[in-house]
Amino acid sequence: MKTEQGTVSFQRTNDSTLIVRLAGPWHLRRDVPSADLVSRELDATPGARRISFDTSQLTRWDSGLITFLGDVNEACRGRGIATDRAGLPRGVRRLLELSEAGNERKDAQGGETQTGPFLERVGKAAIGYVLSFDEFLNFIGTLTIAFGKFVRGKARFRRVDLVQVLQECGPNAVGIVSLIAFLVGVILAFMGAVQLQQFGAAIYVADLVGIGMTRDMGAMMTAIIMAGRTGAAFAAQLGTMKVTQEIEALTTMGIAPMEFLVVPRVIALVLMMPLLCLFADFVGMLGGAFVGVTMLDVSLRSYYHETVAAVTLVNLFGGLFKATVYGALVALAGCLRGFQCGADASAVGDAATRAVVSAIVLVVVACGLFAFIFNVLGI
Repeated sequence: MKTEQGTVSFQRTNDSTLIVRLAGPWHLRRDVPSADLVSRELDATPGARRISFDTSQLTRWDSGLITFLGDVNEACRGRGIATDRAGLPRGVRRLLELSEAGNERKDAQGGETQTGPFLERVGKAAIGYVLSFDEFLNFIGTLTIAFGKFVRGKARFRRVDLVQVLQECGPNAVGIVSLIAFLVGVILAFMGAVQLQQFGAAIYVADLVGIGMTRDMGAMMTAIIMAGRTGAAFAAQLGTMKVTQEIEALTTMGIAPMEFLVVPRVIALVLMMPLLCLFADFVGMLGGAFVGVTMLDVSLRSYYHETVAAVTLVNLFGGLFKATVYGALVALAGCLRGFQCGADASAVGDAATRAVVSAIVLVVVACGLFAFIFNVLGI
């Protein structure tokens, strides 16, 4: 016995409208008609400028009908033809609206590849970057005003939140910073030992590790660690608060989110980064000393004296200054991406990912600028 299937038929009107009549049951298990039927009918009707639907004979439907109508909508959009959904059941119209809203969110977040002429895509990308830069400047301006209030003692935030963020940015990060700094010191020492041993100058491994850690590597590696650890956490926390509308609730209560949420995080990371960098410098030198003593047969006393003679206050404080700037950049990237978080389920993870990428890029760019400036100044 043949199972009844849904059917589609067409009727043309004099006002350049193509009426699509849907009848019978539309279920996936019964092989619903293809949207290609509508595309072929549109090709055969060059004067059609509008499509409407007649579902008076439609009996039952499921997601098969939604898929069919979605494909029809895409075909009409590609041809510049308007669609009139007044003849569709209310539930169908609602599901189509939800489906289109989800697609728009994916397009806005880059979840789907956008099609179109090359120049059009380049133009849209350029406009998006300009709008992002404008949003970044607005964020910086608002944060500057909030810091002005903080300096005057008028910023509204809880001191306990600042203490908690200090704990998260400082003591809680000591473990991972120690491990990475020690390994970086070991790597620098191994790299130098391979070459310096050929000239009987193994003692200068202490110079290489000491200057390398204090001048650049200590600050940079600490910043990268904090970007992946704390910057992502800032973005996830603020993004979750935006999804749950807690930020809007603060605004409704007359509390500036920038003062209440961002200022404590930026202050905490700016204060903790130099301390973590100083600790990373020390641990990195210990890693170099470990290689020097165990592999190069350099006495610990000689290694210590050579390190003290090589490392200057200019190198030390230059690295601490870099660490302070890197901390500000990591905090800004994390908070900015958190405030830019979308409203769907995957938005928080996307915000955390963008925060890490943005922070690392900013740190590397700043490191290059510092290298150029220090070279010009002869430091």
